Amino acid sequence: MRKLLRCVSLAVALTAVPNLAASAELPPDTTELRNALSKRMPGVRIGEIRALPYTDLYEVVANGFNVFYTNAKGDIGLMGELIDFTTGRNLSRERVAQLRTIDFTTLPLDKAIVKVKGNGSRRLALFSDPDCPHCQQLERELSAVTDVTIYTFLLPIPSIHPDATRKSELVWCAEDRARAWDELMLAGREPSGVARCETPIRDIAQLADKLHIAGTPGIVFGNGRLVPGGISRNEIEKLLNDPAPSAAKVP
Repeated sequence: MRKLLRCVSLAVALTAVPNLAASAELPPDTTELRNALSKRMPGVRIGEIRALPYTDLYEVVANGFNVFYTNAKGDIGLMGELIDFTTGRNLSRERVAQLRTIDFTTLPLDKAIVKVKGNGSRRLALFSDPDCPHCQQLERELSAVTDVTIYTFLLPIPSIHPDATRKSELVWCAEDRARAWDELMLAGREPSGVARCETPIRDIAQLADKLHIAGTPGIVFGNGRLVPGGISRNEIEKLLNDPAPSAAKVP
């Protein structure tokens, strides 16, 4: 199929870059640009579009967390990173980190498996599939972390793991959900019996779609930072202790 969007894969290095937050009092109408991109990129969810204060570029947010740049007509795609050489700031990474932020207080914690470790003072929400190998590895990393309250949202992905929904239902309907989840993820032991209760699994799937969490594991830290994929215990500890996501700089 002929590609309608010509993508230039390079990093744009800028000197003395103005703040990305700067904008004109009357931002330009991006309706035509949005329509053009939607036609040229079918299946891509086009989010916020904003004009950047230099080089006639527009920043486009796609599928929740992806950022690329284009011109006013939307016939050129710039897939790369904007760098401020004067400060070492990676402006693209900063923007992605900003997009990957969720208000922790808006999460429906009553639909999560709750496990309190130590004094439970730190908070972490986890979107997990019981048959996901990376989720199982993450549970092993979390087993050594203490003084944290973990909220686990069951997010089985049947297109990849056909039996994950059944296992998730068994865990949710277990008398002790946290214990059942630990035994399943760390020891491979399924809860006994049959699931005979209402579960929030469908609601969690809708929530994940709204938050642009397309895979598992997905971790939301108490500071709002969303991290897709598994990470190590040391990284978990660092993010649990960070008051806010840090700015991305060029190494």
